Amino acid sequence: MRREKLIEHIEKYKSEMPWYVKEYYQSKLTVPYSFTTMYEYLKEFHRFFSWLIEQGISDADKISDISLDTLEHLKKTDVELYINMLQERPKQNTHSNELGVSQRTINRMITAISSLFRYLTQEVENDEGEPYFYRNVMKKIATKKERETLASRAENIKSKLFLGDETQEFLDFIDNEYEKNLSPRALSFFKKNKERDLAINALILASGIRLSEAINIDLDNLNLRTQRVDVLRKGGKRDSVNIASFGIPYLQQYLEVRTMRYHPEKTDKALFLTTYKGKANRIDASSVEKMVGKYSKEFKVKVSPHKLRHTLATRLYEETNSQVLVSHQLGHASTQVTDLYTHIVNEEQKNALDNL
Repeated sequence: MRREKLIEHIEKYKSEMPWYVKEYYQSKLTVPYSFTTMYEYLKEFHRFFSWLIEQGISDADKISDISLDTLEHLKKTDVELYINMLQERPKQNTHSNELGVSQRTINRMITAISSLFRYLTQEVENDEGEPYFYRNVMKKIATKKERETLASRAENIKSKLFLGDETQEFLDFIDNEYEKNLSPRALSFFKKNKERDLAINALILASGIRLSEAINIDLDNLNLRTQRVDVLRKGGKRDSVNIASFGIPYLQQYLEVRTMRYHPEKTDKALFLTTYKGKANRIDASSVEKMVGKYSKEFKVKVSPHKLRHTLATRLYEETNSQVLVSHQLGHASTQVTDLYTHIVNEEQKNALDNL
């Protein structure tokens, strides 16, 4: 979704929210949460609050009138009933007879609602320096892990990573092969954005940064001499990330054409640009996801930018055998999240042994 459209949706949801959710939104802008995260959170609030009214748990006529008192006295059984509703309702936009949203979606809902309750019961201050209320029902609601072992997940993801020489082969494919079967119109569009697209793919493959981190990079965040890029991690933490040497030439080539190709204003500090109605804009996450999917599908198998991040992490672990180094590179607070990459590499080692 384009940044302008994302902000438009956020403003629409905000206009329907109670005053305390608007306060929450303003508070999280200082962290800052990404616009994508805030959009997803507001969407979850809207769905939850609508349900509270439908079930008569709140006697408000509209979402904006739902009181703090309703949230303060919400029962654990009420939240569990809502989760059951999500698990049992028919899937939307599908011909399947399956019921319920995925566990991942339910966990995201719990995370969003928990964030709001944490703000209301711990983080905010009223005129007396106290939170709006103290009882946090969401502390009694646990997220449920998906039923998949790391070994199973590693097996499923392995075929979608560009390991070993495939990393460079993928970039070479975009550079030299992709354009051969394009129509004249598609070829013109490709050539306009070729250096930018290569730079984005190469940067994620060479650094492992998240999509949200990549699109929010400004020009002065990138230092090609030291081969580092400053990014804003989850939770608003600044981090300086190393870039593998193979990614540097692609970034250099893009910087050489950035101004001539996109004609940005002097105030446009975004590293990666696109043009919309003749004006330079920061590229948005949806455009990058479509772009990565387009190239990867033609090369091997359609993947997301997150799979490119997995690729870097797996290759780095294979090279260093260090979960600590991988977690630092990815911006994780602990090595627990990097357990997946040990399983992927172990499978690669097993395959190598089988070929001896």
